Amino acid sequence: MRSALFNAYYWVLSIFYGLSAALSALLPGRRPVAFALRLYSQRMLWALRTFAGVKIDLKGHENLPKGAFIIAAKHHSWGDGFVMFANVENLSFVTGDHLEKFPLVGAILKKLGAIVVDSCGGPEARAALSKSAAQVAAEGRRILIYPEGHLAAPGERFRYRTGVYHMSQDFDLPVVPVATNLGCFWKQQDKAKTPGTATIEFLPPLPQGLSKAEFMAKMEDVIETRTNQLIAQARAEPVKPSVLVEWNGRKNVSPALS
Repeated sequence: MRSALFNAYYWVLSIFYGLSAALSALLPGRRPVAFALRLYSQRMLWALRTFAGVKIDLKGHENLPKGAFIIAAKHHSWGDGFVMFANVENLSFVTGDHLEKFPLVGAILKKLGAIVVDSCGGPEARAALSKSAAQVAAEGRRILIYPEGHLAAPGERFRYRTGVYHMSQDFDLPVVPVATNLGCFWKQQDKAKTPGTATIEFLPPLPQGLSKAEFMAKMEDVIETRTNQLIAQARAEPVKPSVLVEWNGRKNVSPALS
């Protein structure tokens, strides 16, 4: 019943703020549509707490640098973005081009200055990522990116992509990893919600001056290690390593080779 109430509110809120953002996109500058997105995210977290009984415990604010930086976050849930936009100011984000198929979304993404890349990845996507990120970095905004590129179920992980490394090198930006167990309470795109307190944690920025291989290994290790610890806390069970899975374009499939 609580999940049903939240889901109904979710769609009412999404339609209302979607139209509000679309109208805001007609105004000069990105501030009006960014304000609408932030308000939408705050209202959604209120609804998640009030109707579904899922509270958010956001930790590690002291690890956020001043000025521009990159947030490299674990992606468990549709709720992840709401947490970031409700709590991090002046935020841009990297998203797949699949979102442009939704009505009005393309115009909103463009107005927000979102960094839209090919969901399939590859050299062209990396070049587009670098080009779009250049303007965002020049404006001093923070950049949210999900290094795996997909929603992972709790206890699973996808191959981490190198776009984060290239952005950090191209624009000399610190990278703040983010761990989460929100998927234990709002798993991926599931309609059912489990009441409880989800923890999202900003971790210390990654060391600078690492090689690409060192950077990628360090980023994956700190995100997965802390995420697995948070999952264990939520489930009251021993810590288990995450399982590497492949993506077939629709859903997670059998474990992939490391």
